[in-house]
Amino acid sequence: MDFALNEDQNKLIGAFRAFGMETFTPERVAKWCRDQGLPDTVMKEFVDLYYDTAEDDVPADVAHSLLSQALIVEELSRCAGTSLPFQTDLFNLQIMRGFAGDGEAASIVEDYRAAGRLMFALAISEPDGGSDSMAMKTSCQTVDGRLLLNGRKSYVNNGEYAPYILTAAIDRDDAGEGKYPPLSFWLIPRHAPGINAVPISKIGQSMLPFALISFDDVELDPAWRLDDAQGGFRRLFGLLEYGRVLLCASSLGMAQAAMDDAVEHARSRKAFGMQVGRFQQIETMLTDMEVRLRNMRSMVYRAAWAVETADDEERLEVALMKRYVPRAAVEVASDAMQILGGLGYTEGSRVSRIWEDCRGNQIAEGTDQVMVYIAAPLIMEKYRSF
Repeated sequence: MDFALNEDQNKLIGAFRAFGMETFTPERVAKWCRDQGLPDTVMKEFVDLYYDTAEDDVPADVAHSLLSQALIVEELSRCAGTSLPFQTDLFNLQIMRGFAGDGEAASIVEDYRAAGRLMFALAISEPDGGSDSMAMKTSCQTVDGRLLLNGRKSYVNNGEYAPYILTAAIDRDDAGEGKYPPLSFWLIPRHAPGINAVPISKIGQSMLPFALISFDDVELDPAWRLDDAQGGFRRLFGLLEYGRVLLCASSLGMAQAAMDDAVEHARSRKAFGMQVGRFQQIETMLTDMEVRLRNMRSMVYRAAWAVETADDEERLEVALMKRYVPRAAVEVASDAMQILGGLGYTEGSRVSRIWEDCRGNQIAEGTDQVMVYIAAPLIMEKYRSF
């Protein structure tokens, strides 16, 4: 299996590296983290580059593949040294394509290209469910002739500000029987009566403003239901793998940024009359960090390839990646903090921000424990006939 990048992929990386290095200066990143988001101009520049590159320089099937999206997210996360909203937008678009009709999805993409921001926030996770989507309690049901939505959603990125909320809910009017409860998706106007959003204060990932959304007898218009909301939880589980690949690509990029900072410091810093990078302990740490980075990169690219090609081991590849990559990224960032010493242990330090963001990624999109729950039965099956 050859994972060497081709000419088009390298061209894509070069274009986004130039954009990232020019855009994400340390001063700007610090300000945008305090502001909890990127300016509209930066969001629009990214969207224009993402779509124009596919039209002008790189074939669309290459530029917009999952592996290429992972390469883009990795590169921009490395440039910025923090979690960015781009991977969330790309994942949300994938959910929209998975559950909406062609016309509806195309309209969303058209609006995204015109405005530079998605018109909706994605609401799936719940306070009592966490990584267990099957524990979803938010539901819609017809009561006295009115179709009502009730429940709560947690960690809704941009949930306070997006004009619409794409909400997953159990359809209590559907009496269908099966392994999974009936799942529906609704594109609901943010200011519909009965919707309330409260910001969530969290550690790290400052550019991603999250909110807790509550739905109290929100009357649904049938027109808000996505046209192609079939397949329910089974389809959702498959789409979540896209989000995990992009999240791990972000962790990989941030870990590489931590490595960049650690190596630069090891080269330039002197202590006890010699270059810090020549201390045996620092040499050992840098070597182990590089091993982790290479393993992380291999797992991210392999998982992206497996998802796109519907490889037989797709679910196992993604679960192993999600189990390993964020944790390894935290370890790389932690070692970088140690190498930088007091400089790394400050709020203004890029590496301390990376550590916080990567630690959060261990929880997001499925915890380490959930990945074991997914992976272990697949491993047992894989080796059953050995």
